[in-house]
Amino acid sequence: MMSVRLTPYLVLPGTAGEAIAFYEKALDAQVLFKQTFGEMPANPEFPIGEEQKHLVAHAMVQVGESQLMFSDTDAGRPIQLGDQVTICITTKDASLSKRYFEGLKDGGTVIMDLHEAFFSPAYGQVKDKFGVTFHLFTEGEAMN
Repeated sequence: MMSVRLTPYLVLPGTAGEAIAFYEKALDAQVLFKQTFGEMPANPEFPIGEEQKHLVAHAMVQVGESQLMFSDTDAGRPIQLGDQVTICITTKDASLSKRYFEGLKDGGTVIMDLHEAFFSPAYGQVKDKFGVTFHLFTEGEAMN
């Protein structure tokens, strides 16, 4: 059986760090990973202002047997209705991520093309025809 997980992904307007601390207390959440925009490799195409470096770029917490992912909105990108909770589909197979991405974009909108990123061999974002945003995340090292 292929390994596929669907994980709720909460995008917050600068309050992801507060939300994570809240869930640590309220739900006994354990932080598995947390990286701020300031801790990410610098990208000249997307410069980060000093006031945004403390914001959460990506985090994962464990609650019981489930996981939640978090990030703050990118600088200057307000949250659109329906985007506050998105779904991350995680696989270990880039070809499966591509198949899911292609299926979901039928009648939908590509937010970020499926591509190799520093954190994944195949990552992309697509909003399906129902307005639901999916992140396709392939586990494993990118071929840098």
